Amino acid sequence: MQKQDCFYLGTVVGKYSFKGELLVKVDSDNPKDYTELESIFVELSTGLVPFFINKCQLHKSELLRIDFEEISNEQEADALIKKNLYLALDLLPPLDGNKFYYHEIIGFTVSTMAEEIGLITAVLEQGPQALFQVEATDKKIHLIPIHDDFILEVDRKKNLIRVQLPEGLLDL
Repeated sequence: MQKQDCFYLGTVVGKYSFKGELLVKVDSDNPKDYTELESIFVELSTGLVPFFINKCQLHKSELLRIDFEEISNEQEADALIKKNLYLALDLLPPLDGNKFYYHEIIGFTVSTMAEEIGLITAVLEQGPQALFQVEATDKKIHLIPIHDDFILEVDRKKNLIRVQLPEGLLDL
């Protein structure tokens, strides 16, 4: 499996038991959605490697406690601490309404009620606020904050996101 065919699920943050169970911080508002997994990809130096799951359960409402088939002791578990975990894109729960995954809206058109702004070429997550990187037809690049108050509509059939932006934002 290639990384571009997957989404980041979370990171192994610690051990739970001497039998090799691991605690995973999930990058999701609903970690419980991932308690029925059969396998997961672990990012190792050789690439993404599938690990099969004996048991997965919620731990203190925000972590997953995972018992992998391949891990049976503390030393083996230690090797996975701070490793990133991935799942195939087709395992993402579908979203509707104005919610979206960043990878799915690349190539969408952004427009206001009056005019087309351009195409989303990337989503930038480096700072405190995620941004749409939008390339206008004149090749000018606009950075638009991804904020619920700005997004009026997400139309997946038309690959369109309609926004209402503060006056002057596109002039920056």
